[in-house]
Amino acid sequence: MTQPTRQRAAVILAAGKGTRMKSALPKVMHPVGGRPMVDWSVDLARQVGCSRIVVVVHPSQQVLIDHLATLGGDIRVAFQDPPMGTGHAVGCSEVALEGDIGDLVVLYGDSPLIPKAAIDDLFASLGTGAAIGVLGFDAAEPGLYGRLVTSQSGELEAIVEAREASPDQLEITLCNSGVMAGSAETMFRLLQKVTNDNAKGEYYLTDLVGLARAEGGTCRAVRCAEEDLIGCDSKADLAEAEAIFQARRRAEAMAGGVTLVAPETVFFAHDTVVAADVVIEPNVVFGPGVEVASGAVIRAFSHLEGAKVGPGAKVGPFARLRPGAVLEAGVQIGNFVEVKNVTMGEGAKASHLAYLGDGSVGAGANIGAGTIFCNYDGFLKYSTTVGAGAFVGSNSALVAPVTIGEGAYVGSGSVITKDVAPDALAVARGKQMDIAGWAAKFRTRMAAKKAEKKKG
Repeated sequence: MTQPTRQRAAVILAAGKGTRMKSALPKVMHPVGGRPMVDWSVDLARQVGCSRIVVVVHPSQQVLIDHLATLGGDIRVAFQDPPMGTGHAVGCSEVALEGDIGDLVVLYGDSPLIPKAAIDDLFASLGTGAAIGVLGFDAAEPGLYGRLVTSQSGELEAIVEAREASPDQLEITLCNSGVMAGSAETMFRLLQKVTNDNAKGEYYLTDLVGLARAEGGTCRAVRCAEEDLIGCDSKADLAEAEAIFQARRRAEAMAGGVTLVAPETVFFAHDTVVAADVVIEPNVVFGPGVEVASGAVIRAFSHLEGAKVGPGAKVGPFARLRPGAVLEAGVQIGNFVEVKNVTMGEGAKASHLAYLGDGSVGAGANIGAGTIFCNYDGFLKYSTTVGAGAFVGSNSALVAPVTIGEGAYVGSGSVITKDVAPDALAVARGKQMDIAGWAAKFRTRMAAKKAEKKKG
């Protein structure tokens, strides 16, 4: 990334209660692409080179405040209480930003799809002499959006709210997204002049355009695609944003050489990495933290999260890879197999109906149907090690901590509680006993009893 010539900062507005979400979770904590919307805005600010980031929250949003503390030392929190408009919210960030800032961009914690290029263009508009830059979009149905009124030379002359617009202004399709940039000094100075003399009694950030022009300054509008600027105020908006994100990621995957048999049924996370020549069958869901190497096949109805899939590996159908699952080259994980925090060595197999949790499976080992790694005693987790080339028979329980040596065999139906030496056979099950003729005598006895019961 080319470093900006002036220092940059971002203010992310996130204090809204989001009542239309009908949720106890703060609005900006709802996920798109597997991560909270506010994280998208934080990441965007970092991508465009903002060295300081302030998120404006309400003091009641403790879940959000705690989450922001996990995102890194460049995140600062400012409080808006009570909420009195977007201009007031930005003003609340001034103390937290501190010192000489340079240029400032105002983002929103509920707009997860804004591309880096749009904010780069917004900052670039300041380099052409604009005091204020505003990000806009051409709306298919402008409706109640504020209109961006521009001159023939392209200067932004005013932001007019729909309810205050003239009939000619309502014909304008270029609408206000709310995203704005300017020098920090200019923006905070102009904010001191903003009044709440309006129907809602709030301080509006949009007033900065008129105030800057009154001082003889130039303002500019920068265009972005309408779907890039979707704001999520409700669960319906959230679903729409998710659909846009997924459609883009599917297109990117296929353009990169990934085969999606039924693209509309595959769901990616924000950080999913899938190499060329991977085949993904229908109804596959990727949670965060998944990497899939070239030549792998992810078969239908599988769920992967926090997992790494090596070259040529096969997963599913109906498989689940949980965080910490690492499949090396050529591993096969079959139907109804769950793998959690286990490294599977090259060519290892678990083809049917198994739970492998906490441990490692060596190269070329085979895990039979119905095998369980018994990794939890109700208090602590323990590790199971299966050596290279080992064979674990069907319906076996390996009670951790335990090691199955290289090349060892475990007989079907065994409960293994002690280490098994390399190349040994371990059998741990009840001894079979046959009683000759018992079944025939049992049937005769029971048939007579049943017949007698019918007579009575």
